[in-house]
Amino acid sequence: MTSPTPTVRIGLVSISDRASRGVYQDQGVPALQEWLASALATPFEAVVRLIPDERAEIERILVELVDREACCLVLTTGGTGPAPRDVTPEATLAVGDREMPGFGEQMRQISLNFVPTAILSRQVAVVRGRALIVNLPGQPRSIRETLEGLKDPDGRQKVHGIFAAVPYCLDLIGAPYLETRDAVCKAFRPKSAQRSTNAAG
Repeated sequence: MTSPTPTVRIGLVSISDRASRGVYQDQGVPALQEWLASALATPFEAVVRLIPDERAEIERILVELVDREACCLVLTTGGTGPAPRDVTPEATLAVGDREMPGFGEQMRQISLNFVPTAILSRQVAVVRGRALIVNLPGQPRSIRETLEGLKDPDGRQKVHGIFAAVPYCLDLIGAPYLETRDAVCKAFRPKSAQRSTNAAG
């Protein structure tokens, strides 16, 4: 008899001055929750934070989610442009042990299929201990596109989204094993790193 799959904790952080003050309703975290619910076969618990564009506060929350809340993955949304108040990348780099530049490179590559201003995005990703922290765009559609990638009209993958690499990255840093639903996002692992799968649906 196999033991039940443990629930993993995933931090979701929306970084916005106006949303944190209640000027408008945050859309980033709901978009992340919806996408993760459709893409992950592994049970997960979202640990949510809504905070302003303040570097010290962003750093504090990222450290709290990894070190105290035991999140193996933290996804942020917002605060990654060139404006003076956009300090999410600086805060993320400050708390990371190692930078993972491929994530930001691929996100910009995906967004360039739609807008030339994608080159203004400064999203970064870092490893802190046994957790991965990734900055994502602020708009729900862009969040889905960067996570899931782009498909042709027949449903074939045209451009890989960044989440296809997340589960194996977590494996390599000693985090919990994540399984995805292939119909939404097929995670890539070398055959030697694959366990019995039940997530093809």
